[in-house]
Amino acid sequence: MDGKKVINPAPLGLSGFALTTWLLSMVNAGWFPGVDVPMVLAAAFAFGGTAQFVAGVIEAGVGNSFGFVAFCGYGAFWWSFALFVDFFAKGVQGPFVGWFLLLWGVFTTYLWIATWKKGKALMLIFTALVPTFFLLAAGALSGNNGLSVLGGYLGLLTAALAFYLAAAEVINEAWGRSVLPV
Repeated sequence: MDGKKVINPAPLGLSGFALTTWLLSMVNAGWFPGVDVPMVLAAAFAFGGTAQFVAGVIEAGVGNSFGFVAFCGYGAFWWSFALFVDFFAKGVQGPFVGWFLLLWGVFTTYLWIATWKKGKALMLIFTALVPTFFLLAAGALSGNNGLSVLGGYLGLLTAALAFYLAAAEVINEAWGRSVLPV
């Protein structure tokens, strides 16, 4: 090693995930109408997608398989979501969107199991994200908007937890001690 400090890409990836998830979850929870989704898409392309993917690639460079899979995976989720809404959504039926969300729930479930051996804050993020995906999937599959709204509220909790962990990692590093427990 040449003595240079290796950066921690996780706060960038967590922040991209949290901000974009918060924006979409406000729409899913019914706080804002669907006409506001273009702002979500802009965040999905730039921060939720690209910044997370970059964080994932950096995680691969430091040998963190979990960080690589999670950040690149959810970065790709945001890119695919934005591409779908912007270019490909016309004529796609709700139940097929439900399957998209259900499969992301499956992906999230196995990552959640991996978090059992990680920090508690990370485990809490995934503990909220798993039912978020499954509620959104159930809402889309069944046409029950109430399930999607509940998924939106869980998405807000998920985003808040991800913002906390991102902040904790940056603040704890800056202070050189644990200011915010993780």
